[in-house]
Amino acid sequence: MIVAIVTFTLPRPWTVQEAAAVFKSTAPKYLGKPGLVRKHYYITETGDRAGGIYFWKSRADAQACYTSEWKAMVAEKYGAPADILYAEVPVSVDNVANAIETA
Repeated sequence: MIVAIVTFTLPRPWTVQEAAAVFKSTAPKYLGKPGLVRKHYYITETGDRAGGIYFWKSRADAQACYTSEWKAMVAEKYGAPADILYAEVPVSVDNVANAIETA
């Protein structure tokens, strides 16, 4: 599994309520996205940075999502380009399922 942490610096701080409204508007685009296991949106406590934490089946799945069109949409919507960090997920702890998963 791959985690992609997408971060962008906002041109002005957002409240949690502002962020939630914007995030809810884009969330449906990710339902059924090939290779996407889960996505969590986030806003920092200071409201100056936001983004998403994506869990993908593979890096190829992630890269298929983060196209030049996607990057342009993010820059337009959030007023800043996205920074994407990719990382391998060798072990996961799932407290809902009471399970530990390994790659």
